[in-house]
Amino acid sequence: MEKKGGTKPKTGKKMIDGTDPVRNFEKWKKKYNKTRMDVKRDRSARKKPQWQVEREYIDKLVSRYGEINAKEVVRFSDFPISKKTLQGLQGVQCRQPTEIQRQTIGSALQGKDVLGAAKTGSGKTLAFLIPVLECLYRHQWTSMDGLGALIISPTRELAYQTFEVLRKVGKNHEFSAGLIIGGKDLKSESEQIHRTNIVICTPGRLLQHMDQTATFHASDLHMLVLDEADRILDMGFMDTVNAIVENLPASRQTLLFSATQTKSVKDLARLSLKDPEYVWVHEKAKFSTPATLEQSYVVCQLHQKVNMLYSFIKSHPKKKIIVFFACCKEVQYLFRVFCRLRPGVSILALHGKQQQTKRVEVYKDFLRKHNAVLLATDIAARGLDFPAVNWVLQFDCPEDADTYIHRVGRTARYKEGGEALLLLLPSEEEGMVSQLQEKKVPINKIQVNPDKLQNVQLKLEAFLAQEKEQKERAQRCFVSYLRSVYLMKNKEVFDVFKLQIQEYANSLGLAVAPRVRFLIKAQAQRDEKEDRKEVKELSDGEEELRSFKAQLRGGVPQEERQSSESQDSGENEESVKGEVLHLGSDDESEDDLKDLDLLTVKRKDVFNPEGDAEIPADLETVSLKKTMKNTKFTEAKKALKRKFQVNTKVAFSEEGQAVQMWPPVQRATTQEGEEEEEEEGVSGINMEKARERLKLEDQQFDKQEYRRKVKAKHTEQRLKAKAARRDANKQHGRNSEEEEDEIVAYLAHHSEDEFDPSTLPDPDKMYSDEEEEMVTAKQHSSEEEEEELKVGKGKKAKKAKRQTVEHEVLDTGLSLAEDEQLVLHLLGGHR
Repeated sequence: MEKKGGTKPKTGKKMIDGTDPVRNFEKWKKKYNKTRMDVKRDRSARKKPQWQVEREYIDKLVSRYGEINAKEVVRFSDFPISKKTLQGLQGVQCRQPTEIQRQTIGSALQGKDVLGAAKTGSGKTLAFLIPVLECLYRHQWTSMDGLGALIISPTRELAYQTFEVLRKVGKNHEFSAGLIIGGKDLKSESEQIHRTNIVICTPGRLLQHMDQTATFHASDLHMLVLDEADRILDMGFMDTVNAIVENLPASRQTLLFSATQTKSVKDLARLSLKDPEYVWVHEKAKFSTPATLEQSYVVCQLHQKVNMLYSFIKSHPKKKIIVFFACCKEVQYLFRVFCRLRPGVSILALHGKQQQTKRVEVYKDFLRKHNAVLLATDIAARGLDFPAVNWVLQFDCPEDADTYIHRVGRTARYKEGGEALLLLLPSEEEGMVSQLQEKKVPINKIQVNPDKLQNVQLKLEAFLAQEKEQKERAQRCFVSYLRSVYLMKNKEVFDVFKLQIQEYANSLGLAVAPRVRFLIKAQAQRDEKEDRKEVKELSDGEEELRSFKAQLRGGVPQEERQSSESQDSGENEESVKGEVLHLGSDDESEDDLKDLDLLTVKRKDVFNPEGDAEIPADLETVSLKKTMKNTKFTEAKKALKRKFQVNTKVAFSEEGQAVQMWPPVQRATTQEGEEEEEEEGVSGINMEKARERLKLEDQQFDKQEYRRKVKAKHTEQRLKAKAARRDANKQHGRNSEEEEDEIVAYLAHHSEDEFDPSTLPDPDKMYSDEEEEMVTAKQHSSEEEEEELKVGKGKKAKKAKRQTVEHEVLDTGLSLAEDEQLVLHLLGGHR
């Protein structure tokens, strides 16, 4: 080595092979430096742009998609997903995928349509958010590319929750995401939606933007996700979803996730799925609900439900409870009432009638609290992840077993424990329990100690007596609950006529049950159906008696009688109808009923040779004397049988003759026609006479009325024309007296029926050339007028006549004073 002075380093001892180690080191160092420089130079020459490096990395990930084996996946890093997504999953403490995530993420990454079904709380949200992020990352999507993925949720709360999870998992990506739900400012959403890559929305709001926002389009959409797909595809969202799907490209990828997945061919055809892969991870499971969930139900009367709920809340002050109701009015009323009762725990309310800001506030507040009671409708039943919920209490019976599964799924999430309690009425127990057993829901019946129930009816009555608004809310709650039960499709479980209405009203604090109009109409319709059923049973019973009577008398066999009846079915139907109506009457049916009663006595069987055996009792006791309720249907039947003329009004003239005022009686135009009709005695309408009568009425009335209206219209036009001419004359400085004379003269001769011959000049006199031309012109116009009146007698002739008269008056070109001078001159010459 060289020293600072520049002298050469001293060489040491030589090696065995005769080489100097110091000099060898210097050579090696020079060679190393040279190689290092070459490597740096090569690296700088081979340096690639960032986008190209990113593209190569994506190609490597895509090449691994075909090697995905769901059974070998243990951690999220075993999937070929990007580092940005893995970092987001680590940020939310998600390292190992759940069963639904393990089986669906691989298929979704490969571009297949997926139908995923799993129990509640199994992590279905990440199962579709990871493929969405990876799909846009593969295509290097930017904000300028517009909409790339669309996630539709049935409720606003679920859409908000999905949006919050996406923000945490996808925070390392550069995509833009937007929450499009009702209750927010539509204008601000419209300004930003065209630059949004991932849209999380509710169906109604999305369709509103498709209709009203001109800059929003989904022509480049790559992925469509339906969260809680069975709810979105049901009858409530059918029209909305159909309209949305029409605006989406057919080349998209579609993912459907729910706890109770649909397999309907119609639903899948509506979404245009291409060979979908159905994944139900718990299809072979023993139960359809989590194993850590304890489920039970209690049977109680309707008027004991409020006491049961209050006693339950009082006995669990340190628990987090969700109570589900059937309608919003119940939540509104019981929330205010329970806040007044002060059960010792925070009471919250969540329902669809609240404003969006209030709903989000209540949702966040319940997430933060460790012990609280949330009174909610079914908007909180799907997808919402409330941490550490201890109890789910269903105050009202769910619509079906699927709704029950989604409700109880708010507890016992992610291998945690939970309990569920269902309150059933005696009329609901059998049908609902059988449905739950079909859906593989383990539920046990328990008994409640009646001594521990606290009665709050008197307190509620005191509250309603003090506040009028509370009383109105109680009435709306009462009516709304009955309507919800009445509108339920499953009538085997829900029967509004079996409810104790007055007792239920008292339990809400109402002294008298409010009047429910739709229930009154439903009861009337039900009674009418029962009456029709009874009438049908009576007719069937009479046919049995008739056949039995034929057998006793040895008449025509039953088969031949049936064939003869089928040949003459029209007469039989009329006879049966007549007999049914006959039985419904009071006076005329007594004889027939007496005859039928004779058949009910005991007789000997003529077919029995011994003659000792008697007719069986079931055939003898057939009687048609059944008590029928006096309803409008039966009264109408009686009226038709007696041939009453309903709603007939008769008045008497001065001569004392009865004249039917209503319904109006058709009369002939001539007395001869009446005599002919009376002589012929034909009932019905004579079409020829009716045509003649219409023609006569048309000539006598319609045409005269039309002429009168035309005359009035032309008169108005003439007056307007004269008024305009009068204004013009004033401008020319004409005399007001001359104008008044002109108007009076015009009004005196405006009618075409009146004619003053004095206005015409004498044809026997001699005139000047100008005067003679005027006279001949007037005579010529009058001759043409007479010819037109002779040829055409209709409206055209009269219209032409009016036009000529009007033309004469308007086209004289002389004022009234000049006309008078001319007439005086003519008269003076005649003298």
